[in-house]
Amino acid sequence: MPEKIEEMKVKGEDLLKKVKELIHEGNIRRIIIKNENGETYIEIPLSLGVVGMVVAPILAAVGAIAALASNFTIAIVKKV
Repeated sequence: MPEKIEEMKVKGEDLLKKVKELIHEGNIRRIIIKNENGETYIEIPLSLGVVGMVVAPILAAVGAIAALASNFTIAIVKKV
């Protein structure tokens, strides 16, 4: 299935809020959070079953990551 990748830059304090918004969008397959150097911190698969079961631990991990740096890039992989 074809995928489209979009990237956006966010500040550390906005990271958790943005990830919550993206999770609720519904047409996203994966979220990849990278630091300023492009190194991946976490890759979050967002299939329907995964979202229902593990949202709280994912958001806790994202909150912890937000404390590590001030700027992040979020890569959003969407279904086409």
